[in-house]
Parts: sequence; structure tokens; C-alpha cells
Amino acid sequence: MPFISTKTNVNVSKEKEIELKEKLGQAISIIPGKSENWLMVAIEGDVPMYFQGDDSKPVAFVEVKIFGNAPSDVYSNMTKELFPIYNEVLGIPADRMYIRYFGSADWGWNGNNF
Repeated sequence: MPFISTKTNVNVSKEKEIELKEKLGQAISIIPGKSENWLMVAIEGDVPMYFQGDDSKPVAFVEVKIFGNAPSDVYSNMTKELFPIYNEVLGIPADRMYIRYFGSADWGWNGNNF
């Protein structure tokens, strides 16, 4: 039950959206027990965003939420995988992005909680 949410000030075309979704689908398997089969992705482009007081350069905030939790080294490996994806697909440099991880045992689906 992973969820990856992306907010960026970059315009995200349908082609780039699909490319990003596919690459995130591959990357999620870095987290043990997670796969694209349960991955939900949200991509918000053209969001007014400022970083260091500047909105003229590409920037992104990414949240990765999972059912359960993972060790810090797994999240570190995921971070190393995600930064190049966003740079390649959307042209966002690593020093203009934040990634935040959340783990929780309280997830609902299909009328029940896991």
C-alpha cells in the first residue's frame, strides 16, 4: 500500500506523467514487500512553489507513504533512486527537492483496515 505524491512547479505533460509513474513503479520495489501492484501515484504539476525564496527554477516535494515501516537504510536507498528519476524526467536537480517518508500501520482499503 505505498503512495507517492509529487508536487512540483514544473509543467508535467501526459507523456512525462506516464514516464514518471512507470519509473516510480519500478523504484518502489526497493522497499521490501512493496510493488507497483499496490502503488498509488499522484502528480501535481504547475503548483506555485518557492524554494529559498525563488520560484523561477524547477522544484519538487515528494512524499512516500507506506503501510508499515522500513529501516532508514532502505529509505536512503530509495532516496538515491528517486533523485535521478526526477532529474531525468522533469529536470529537477537534487538540491531543489525534498523527499519525506511516512510509515503507518493504519491503512484502510476495500471497506476495512489492514
